[in-house]
Amino acid sequence: MNSMIQGQLFTILNQTAREGGHYAGVETIKSRLLPWLGTCFSSTTSGRPFETSLSLIQESIEKERQLREFASTRNHELQQLEKELNSTRLQLTLVQQDLAEAQMALEDTKTKSATTLLAAEDEIVHLKAALKASQAQEESTLRNLDRLNDYEQQVQILKDEIAILGAQKSVLHSRLARSRSPSPRPCRSRSPSPLPLRSCSPGRARLTNAARHAHLVARFSEIYTQERLDAQNLLRTYIDDLEIVQRIIYVAAVESFHAAKMAFRQFKMRVRKTLSLTYSGPESLEDTVLDYIVRHEDLYDVQASVNEVIRAMNINPKISFPPEVDFIMISSLIRELCRVAFSMQTLVPPLDIAFGADGELFNESKYRRSYDSDFTAPLVVYHVWPALMENDSIIVKGEAVSKRGALWSRRSRSKSRSRSRSMSPILSHSASPSRTLLPRSRSPSPIRSGSPRPALNTSNTSDCLEPCAFT
Repeated sequence: MNSMIQGQLFTILNQTAREGGHYAGVETIKSRLLPWLGTCFSSTTSGRPFETSLSLIQESIEKERQLREFASTRNHELQQLEKELNSTRLQLTLVQQDLAEAQMALEDTKTKSATTLLAAEDEIVHLKAALKASQAQEESTLRNLDRLNDYEQQVQILKDEIAILGAQKSVLHSRLARSRSPSPRPCRSRSPSPLPLRSCSPGRARLTNAARHAHLVARFSEIYTQERLDAQNLLRTYIDDLEIVQRIIYVAAVESFHAAKMAFRQFKMRVRKTLSLTYSGPESLEDTVLDYIVRHEDLYDVQASVNEVIRAMNINPKISFPPEVDFIMISSLIRELCRVAFSMQTLVPPLDIAFGADGELFNESKYRRSYDSDFTAPLVVYHVWPALMENDSIIVKGEAVSKRGALWSRRSRSKSRSRSRSMSPILSHSASPSRTLLPRSRSPSPIRSGSPRPALNTSNTSDCLEPCAFT
């Protein structure tokens, strides 16, 4: 029976060693128990004492118990490690969640900050726009206030004018009643109708002098850049020589200013003669006459001046024109020049064009050279456009052509050239009999006689009753 128990025990231990357990077998069983049991079973002698076998069994049982305790201890430690690992994983998950929440909070804070910044920028932009709008409104209010002051002055001027016209009307009515009465009254002393009190404010001409001055200077420059070029292009269809075309336009400008100044003197003398009979007021008669002319510039007969200019151009020896056409082609340019020149005489001081003669020394402050000029030539061959001056100062430069040697060759050629033109039938039929004017006597050309005609001075000609003679 002992042998059978030992055999079974050997078989069990051998199977346990072969299969292994959680720790794949114990080295002690493999290295000590199995060899010893095999040696015991393989030995032929069975006289080993029973106590030795019993001690071996007890030792094996003790080893098994120790193995079970060791396995349970190891299992317990593994469970503890697994619990710690799970708790660590849980803490890591919580930390990751906190980190994600912190990132979301950071992104939310960034978004809110960006939104706040954009809102602040939008508010700044709106505030700037509101500031600009308020500034524009303030400027508009100031302009409206200035305009209102101007309107008040104009209203006051109109009231004064109405008072003057009312007084003149009453005087005219009284004269008409006396002329229609059957017998004149023996008593000549009568009390004139009382004139309404007028404010001592400056007249319309002086109030609007600066604005009219700027407008007329700008209009003069505009005629140079627009109407002059249109007239030049129109003349070039009939005349191939650009010099002759430019001379024609220059002569038209000079004659337009001369005709307008003469018409202004005559108009001024008529107005002064009319107002001097009934005028009584705090302002001077000259200011009242000038105010009347400024208000009634539409009464200026510009067509008569245009006709006078064309007549003067027809007898000018410095320019030539094909006989089948007439200078009336450029009447629109002449009309605009006459209107501007007439309005310039109402300024204080009046504006006039500078005198220019062929062969004069070129003046940089008075003219600018044309594109085809010789910029080293000291003398002017001919003029393209007159300079505008106020008193003795040039305010708008003219244009002139300067070339070397061309002046003397032109003088030699001009002696053999003559021109004879009859008056335009269009002009003779268009002018009314009451406004027919004889061609004014003109001096010889500066090129031919060598003595240039002096510039017309209008500063002291307000009292001139007859056209001034020129040498």
